[in-house]
Amino acid sequence: MKLVVVGAAGQLGGTFCEATGHDVVGLTRADVDVTNHAALLAVVDRLEPDVLVNCTAYNNVDGAEDDVATALAVNGLAVRSMAAAAARVGATLVHYSTDFVFDGEASAPYREDDRTRPVSVYGCSKLLGEWFAQDAPRWYVLRVESLFGGRQAKSSVDKIAAALREGRPTPVFADRVVTPSYVRDVSAATLSLLAQNAPSGVFHCVNSGSGTWADVGLHVAELLGADPGLLVRTSVKDVTLRAQRPVYCALANDKLAAATGAPMPSWQDAIARYVATL
Repeated sequence: MKLVVVGAAGQLGGTFCEATGHDVVGLTRADVDVTNHAALLAVVDRLEPDVLVNCTAYNNVDGAEDDVATALAVNGLAVRSMAAAAARVGATLVHYSTDFVFDGEASAPYREDDRTRPVSVYGCSKLLGEWFAQDAPRWYVLRVESLFGGRQAKSSVDKIAAALREGRPTPVFADRVVTPSYVRDVSAATLSLLAQNAPSGVFHCVNSGSGTWADVGLHVAELLGADPGLLVRTSVKDVTLRAQRPVYCALANDKLAAATGAPMPSWQDAIARYVATL
């Protein structure tokens, strides 16, 4: 099986390229501009992958409020081009989306068929990408959340761990509920879906369980033997942000477990494995 990974320089794309045991070609921004429809079609035509994996994204949530065109071009229209490219060569399209397609007003983990209602430009652009991905002949839309573990070490988990190790106070939301997800587990689950030849569909590709960022911080502090008093509990409503954030963001991954035949590890287990590598 030949895979082409677009966005191979990112934390998820880079990890995915390392994790797969298949023939893989990683493409970065220097190799192809995903917003150039003709160029993207030409690259995919030349490489003829069995699977086209889209790990690109415009992830500047606040910046998207003012740069709407770029957010829509990268997160939406580029996915339309990838779906067309996949159709031309008969490839499966794997597209990663986000919990930001929901409004964050739930009280239980979101399931794949729950109503989407993004509250930011970023969330709207990602939802548009989900719709376009379904134009491919065979497709998976995998919603991920609060990713950590990439080679850049820029995630929220990394920032909390760095502050605790250096003895610096670090703010953590005590009311924002998330499902932190390890890029290695996300990559493994993606490959398992492909191996199982699961039907096309939307899947929540996240670690199991949920907690607030304060819960995550306490777990990291315990693993590092750091002072939990360095965690400064804050509330979403007390922080001024350009874009609105969904407060309750937990995703249920039962559908993924049923399709792959194996449940995802808990987020606590995933963070423990990652912290052990620091």
